[in-house]
Amino acid sequence: MNAPLISPRIQIAPGGPEFSRIVLGLWRLASWQKTPQERVSFLREALELGITTIDQADIYGDYQSERMLGEALHIAPELKKEFQFVSKCGIKLVSQHRPEHHIQHYDTSRQHIIASAENSLRAMQIDRLDLLLIHRPDPLMDADEMAEAFQHLQHSGKVAHFGVSNFTPSQFDLLASRFPLVTNQVELSLLHLPPLHDGTLDLCQRLRIAPMIWSALGGGDLFSGAAADADVQRVRVALQQVAAELQAPLATVAIAWVLQHPSTPMVLTGSGRISALREAVFACTQRLTREQWFTLWCAAAGKNVD
Repeated sequence: MNAPLISPRIQIAPGGPEFSRIVLGLWRLASWQKTPQERVSFLREALELGITTIDQADIYGDYQSERMLGEALHIAPELKKEFQFVSKCGIKLVSQHRPEHHIQHYDTSRQHIIASAENSLRAMQIDRLDLLLIHRPDPLMDADEMAEAFQHLQHSGKVAHFGVSNFTPSQFDLLASRFPLVTNQVELSLLHLPPLHDGTLDLCQRLRIAPMIWSALGGGDLFSGAAADADVQRVRVALQQVAAELQAPLATVAIAWVLQHPSTPMVLTGSGRISALREAVFACTQRLTREQWFTLWCAAAGKNVD
């Protein structure tokens, strides 16, 4: 890892934006206890690694993460032109910061989508979102109404592109039949395999849409000490084996395993440590053999291939 590390960039969909394959996930920003100036320094260090895409959501940090990012961008406004900004909406949390919310629920109405996007712009102190995602599928989602909201935000110049998060292939197809979508942000790791087999990544590959992957390290469970259950221990042993063969950190190998899928995933980081960002970017330089990739898949699935 002595050579300069730079995250590659990809166009995430036909006609879509160009993002860094390693994405700076800021959902834990409020817990990092960084001062505004320390946040600026962190953003600059991420840029030095070629990480130019930031992932946010209105609800992150109890509705405070976007505001905290905005404080940093207010100090260093020149950074606004260096990053691509992603946010999400559609979940309403009960919070002191949203006293009008009386029950936690989904809301994908036209009014809420537009209001949420505008709130995110104000909080982050930016003029446009490069991408807005619907955070979770809503049982009451009206695809036509959501498309109207997207059209309004796009025509007003407030949001460039749209996508979804945690949608099934059929839910993605429904909304995409009304408005072009450029990604689906889903959970995938050695501890969570369903997107490999439920059609989620097949659909992305068919449409040439790069998925965004959250929790690629299994929420940290792959590295959280010795008291893991048998399934996690089995994956950890296989990961240690492949990491030794590649002479790479465990986190790097776990992320490289995700990045190797032919749908060309982007991977979100979730750490406030620059060392963790370096390990993630290093994963972009690693290529597992098929035998190594399936060694990890078999350990994760708890079986050999049929």
